[in-house]
Amino acid sequence: MSVFARFRALPDKDKASLIRKLVENGTPDFDYFYLIGLSTLMATLGLLLNSSSIVIGSMLIAPLMYPILGAALGLVMMEENDSLLQRALSTLTKSLAVGLGVSVAAAFFFGGEAMYETAEVLSRTNPSHLHLLVAIVAGAAVSYMLARPEWGDALPGVAIAVALIPPLATVGIGIAAWSATIIKGATMMLLLNLFGIVAVAVVMFLLMNLGEKENIAESTLKREDEKVENENKVIAEVAEKMTIEKERKYTIREDIKVD
Repeated sequence: MSVFARFRALPDKDKASLIRKLVENGTPDFDYFYLIGLSTLMATLGLLLNSSSIVIGSMLIAPLMYPILGAALGLVMMEENDSLLQRALSTLTKSLAVGLGVSVAAAFFFGGEAMYETAEVLSRTNPSHLHLLVAIVAGAAVSYMLARPEWGDALPGVAIAVALIPPLATVGIGIAAWSATIIKGATMMLLLNLFGIVAVAVVMFLLMNLGEKENIAESTLKREDEKVENENKVIAEVAEKMTIEKERKYTIREDIKVD
């Protein structure tokens, strides 16, 4: 019981920080999807080149862990409000779609028949119960470390252990190669990772009693939505100015030609 009490006794400020991190870093804005696209592209190229170092690098820049843990937090808080869960699931679905699209395109344009079955690719087509166990252990670790700021330096190691992006990229390679074996194996590995992380994160968040911090999640969601809305307004204004400048330059050139 003392172990369970240790999770419950985490400082409120650390619990609040965890919730804010999950909401803020899982916000579906340009920065988030930009990193998802780059990490998936890097993973796909690393798999095609049979380079484990490139694949590892792709895991370090992928923010996919945050909406996954956000979904777990949403499940814990859904009794009162399911807005966090809906947002996390929406972000996660879009992330997987974007990543899959990038990996299929990269594999189609840059891959070849011999590159579709490298050792790095095939190693992610044979899921087992051990992969689920790794996901559970990694999910338990990252759920706790996010609530302990002093352990933040260890997060990259957990990101490597979970390995969410490489299986997704492998699915894309399987689609480009029209290989049902690769698609099936990589999809199963991806689903095992997702299930293991969400399941153990729900348990961890329940032990931390994060369900009572719903007001923090709601206020952070509102602030992030306002931030994205303001950013979109600025982008729209910049795009309009660029269009006006382009039209002005075109008009000047036309006038010069007429003269």
